[in-house]
Amino acid sequence: MATQLTYASASGEERVGAFQKPADSGKSGGIVVVQEWWGLSDHIKTLCDRFAEAGFLALAPDLYHGKIAKTKEEAGRMMGGLDTKKAVAEIADAAARLKAEPGCNGRVAVVGFCMGGALTLAAACSVDGLAAAVPFYGLPQLPLDAYARVKTPLQAHFARRDDWAKSSVAEEIQKTVRSGGGQMDLFVYDAGHAFMRSTDPEVYDATNARLAWERAIDFLRKHLAA
Repeated sequence: MATQLTYASASGEERVGAFQKPADSGKSGGIVVVQEWWGLSDHIKTLCDRFAEAGFLALAPDLYHGKIAKTKEEAGRMMGGLDTKKAVAEIADAAARLKAEPGCNGRVAVVGFCMGGALTLAAACSVDGLAAAVPFYGLPQLPLDAYARVKTPLQAHFARRDDWAKSSVAEEIQKTVRSGGGQMDLFVYDAGHAFMRSTDPEVYDATNARLAWERAIDFLRKHLAA
């Protein structure tokens, strides 16, 4: 499983994340993996492993700084107490750390799930130098016109049966991104929220998760190639 990595932020503060790298010793693109509302769980660490197996460097910053929610109620409180602006800055710190990794080819993407999907979209709106962004079923509280300025290529994955991250809102975001000259592909699955979470049989949808993963990996390989 991914190992703990300690690194410095742009302001000199200590940051911690889960890090994994591919077996190949050549240069690779990097992926900042952004956690769900539960925290930096074993599931997120496993996703770092899977991205490494696909040929990427992967770093998941610990946005809750050591805390992991044990119940949905606790996760909701922790997500509600998160400073979004600071979290996006920490995503930028993780991207910078990946770019500094000797095995990185200088191209970095952000991929996030649930709360992390919302933060991925927020990062695409404000973090410079990202090669791509892949949000899964998450919507930040941003004005719609913020997306008109997005130039980072986006591939978004949403669920049709999702009352929290509505696919209809994602469709409006796609229209706005494209109206500003940006690129955004949107896939909507006949599934429910968090269908990628393989550790939770109540929500996991193996067929749609496999398809979404394949699409995301193809997209990332295209945009993270040196």
